[in-house]
Amino acid sequence: MASGGISDFSSIGARLHIALLALYRRMPVKLRRLVVRFVSPSFTVGAICLIERDDGHVLLLRQTYRSNWGLPGGLLKRGEDPAVAAAREVVEEVGLAIDVIGQPAVVVDPVPQRVDLIFRARPGTAHDVANVRPASPEIIEVRWFAPDELPELQFETAQALVELARSARAPQAHPLLSTQTWIERL
Repeated sequence: MASGGISDFSSIGARLHIALLALYRRMPVKLRRLVVRFVSPSFTVGAICLIERDDGHVLLLRQTYRSNWGLPGGLLKRGEDPAVAAAREVVEEVGLAIDVIGQPAVVVDPVPQRVDLIFRARPGTAHDVANVRPASPEIIEVRWFAPDELPELQFETAQALVELARSARAPQAHPLLSTQTWIERL
């Protein structure tokens, strides 16, 4: 075997890596973005909504192609704001206007390459929440459930509820600089 064996191969790989990074740095920004999109794994991004009535009941639905209950939601359209996507999906699936509350919790599932943004929401003020019905052929049933009487849930919905609970209990870190300081620096 050659004098360095595996270490020679490693050093050749390291030199090649450095050369490719130097080439990448010289590329125009648009070409760099194309390279990143080509070599990076792609994930689907969805927006899911936990909609809570004033009495604490949550809205769940059953889809024609799934057996367990889930939260309303779906995939983002290209360039769509996630909160807008969440509201759009709820209207498409159950015809309910909502008010999104706060920032979403996030679930990243690497095996199916899925990212879900989970929003909390309240029904819009001008809607009769007692008469929510399926508004899409993919939805077969819609029902409000008390938090302590949830039915069997889809895996993604269970993940979303766990992450919402976890993020609500997580201690909030204090930023190093105030928001105003960051704005002034921009």
